[in-house]
Amino acid sequence: MNARDKAIVADLERFRCLSRDDIADLHFAHTKHPITHTNMVLKRLRRDGLVKCSTDRRKYVYFPAEHTIKPDSQKINHFLAIADFYKQLRRIEEPRTFQVEPKLGGKGLPEPDAFVIWKGAPWYVEIQRTHYTERVMAEKLNRYEKYFLSGVWEKEAWQPANKKVFPYLWIVGAGRYKVEGRPYRTYQSTVDEMVKRIRT
Repeated sequence: MNARDKAIVADLERFRCLSRDDIADLHFAHTKHPITHTNMVLKRLRRDGLVKCSTDRRKYVYFPAEHTIKPDSQKINHFLAIADFYKQLRRIEEPRTFQVEPKLGGKGLPEPDAFVIWKGAPWYVEIQRTHYTERVMAEKLNRYEKYFLSGVWEKEAWQPANKKVFPYLWIVGAGRYKVEGRPYRTYQSTVDEMVKRIRT
């Protein structure tokens, strides 16, 4: 495997799955014919058993060789949405860190879709593909509040040495929710809206 092959496999492991077009955007955008190059490389990686492919969809979805996601799993669209969010951030500025579904602890603690360090700030990201009820969202926000009050986050390896920072919570996608009155900052916006907010 060459360095690019390794980078493709690493991204499949990080994002859990990617579409052919995602892989073209991430690894072949600099080439004259990104889709042609992507197809050739993915065909070889499939042949060599380094990636797997689901052909059940109009656009093929690729997985790392060792994966446990079922071809009809709803999680596929969720992971593709996380990858799309990453691509949107990357167009503006490459995130310093982008972790998919980081483990913050046990039961009752938050389960963010991503932890990102971007534009010099840490973010927990919730990508909403469907509209949640206020009760469900309140429970989600309560978990972040419990985590905030626990102080466990202060020991994270990414923390600056001189000042402990709790990540902003960024809700992207469907719905607008009541987020006021929390001890941490929450934003509800698209990537483009966030960029405008940062610039003003």
